[in-house]
Amino acid sequence: MTAPMLTVEAALERVLSAFQPLEPERVPILDALDRVLAEDVRAGEDIPPHANSSMDGYAVLAAATSEASTARPARLRVIGEIAAGYVSDVTVTPGTAMRIMTGAPIPPGVDAAATASAIAVAKVEDTETDGEWVNIHTEVSPGNYIRPAGEDVRQGELVLPKGTLVRSQEIGMLATLGHKEALVHRRPHVAILATGDEVVEIDQPLAPGKIRNANSYSNAAQVLEHGGAPLLLGIARDSVADLTAKIHAGLEQGIDLFLTSGGVSVGDFDLVKDVLAAEGDITFWRVRMKPGKPLAFGRIGGVPVLGLPGNPVSVMVSFEVFVRPAIWKMLGRTDLARPTLQATLMDEIAHKDERRHYVRVRAEGRDGEIRAYLTGGQGAGILSSMVKANALAIIPEDWNHAPAGAQVQVMTLD
Repeated sequence: MTAPMLTVEAALERVLSAFQPLEPERVPILDALDRVLAEDVRAGEDIPPHANSSMDGYAVLAAATSEASTARPARLRVIGEIAAGYVSDVTVTPGTAMRIMTGAPIPPGVDAAATASAIAVAKVEDTETDGEWVNIHTEVSPGNYIRPAGEDVRQGELVLPKGTLVRSQEIGMLATLGHKEALVHRRPHVAILATGDEVVEIDQPLAPGKIRNANSYSNAAQVLEHGGAPLLLGIARDSVADLTAKIHAGLEQGIDLFLTSGGVSVGDFDLVKDVLAAEGDITFWRVRMKPGKPLAFGRIGGVPVLGLPGNPVSVMVSFEVFVRPAIWKMLGRTDLARPTLQATLMDEIAHKDERRHYVRVRAEGRDGEIRAYLTGGQGAGILSSMVKANALAIIPEDWNHAPAGAQVQVMTLD
């Protein structure tokens, strides 16, 4: 089978066109973490619902502290106390003060003419108690240390628009607004299947010629990390019958995306693309990138299938470039690209072909710049170089080498 080698952009466009945000579901708010809201969230009330004190101190009429100082304090009679969670119907009048705790509602206040008067809080550090009296050593302005009702959000305000990624702070806001549940796009279910006679399960000893099934677990961890629900299907052997049977077994479980690793190159036992073509359709199977050139994409039974390479670094980089954006799109996210930063490449890449290279690096901020250091050998089987990396340096297709000191874009992984 021959096929053109697509650019990364062309391949990603074809992949993403196969996915849409998944249907919404209402879940407890803690289950909404790292998911995307499928509805607008408006405030049903002012937050905070009442004016309250931002300090421990005394609620007073501001005018009663005019020209107060340590030498000539304002001396006021204490007429009560308000703690957070309680209200008082006692009115603060000229010559009086009320002890108040942080978060407690502000009591009413009137002046001598029985008209509403500006009230304030004198913080406890600026006061001195004397039995039933308090001496206030500094003048306070109207509204001093008072958080007004609706300071945070106003009733009816759009607080969290549809499409918001729910982080811990959004969880806090949902709780503040009295929401026990949130409507979010459901998590995609992703089937994961390793292929190859050489692959054994991770708890098995390594016989000659065998390797452990690291790919399924690194992919499953990536699926979890980015909001999906992985379904591990084990290992398919190098036969059309076994591979076909295991793919159909996965499809029967209501999945949204099928991932395989291995079996997409041009060897006699690289069968994934052949089964994909026979059982469904294949859109492409070669991408102009390194690592990750052999990558098959198509559908079986209406379900998108991505056949990732077999080498452990290739499978993780291919996931990052193609699978992660697809999962984010199914989650309802619109910001599908990782952040990229400009960095100085600190090690030379002497030889490079005409593919886009994704180089494992450790990006560090030093002396006002970001520096990218290679994390070891760049072979597609050197998983330790991925372990040490926190970014991928992107070396463009038209570079035949990358000298130390070159400015490159790095895609952050942390």
